[in-house]
Amino acid sequence: MDFGKLLKPEAVKVLTSASSKKRLMQDIGELVQQAYGLPAGQVVDALMTRETLGPTGVGHGVALPHARMNGIDKVVGAFVLLDKPIDFSSVDRQPVDVAFALFAPEDAGVEHLKALALVARTLRDSSICTKLRSNPDPATLYTILTEDKADKAA
Repeated sequence: MDFGKLLKPEAVKVLTSASSKKRLMQDIGELVQQAYGLPAGQVVDALMTRETLGPTGVGHGVALPHARMNGIDKVVGAFVLLDKPIDFSSVDRQPVDVAFALFAPEDAGVEHLKALALVARTLRDSSICTKLRSNPDPATLYTILTEDKADKAA
């Protein structure tokens, strides 16, 4: 499992409009619809339903919203960098400015967990997060995410 298989370049975006958790989820829904063809409304509903189980803000300004959905056949992701951090009810109560959303088929078992672990491990690395936060260009963000993981795997 690597970022190149999880993430399309079109699924990486810098957001200037997110002012709340709900708005961020809507922006992610629109991004996922454009990149993968999943209906934005269903994406938002799935993410918000998952959030009712517990917030996916994992700390240090990072959120990992995720959901299982019908209509996809593999685990896919979307990455957003926010120009202004927002409250996300994170475990450490810090606002979020980095979010990586994952979507898995309803019947995805271990693949979903492997993808979630990969993203969590990567975004726990403060040097990677520093690089991401200092490069507000989607192409550069995609390169950082995909190349760093390739380098670490070698």
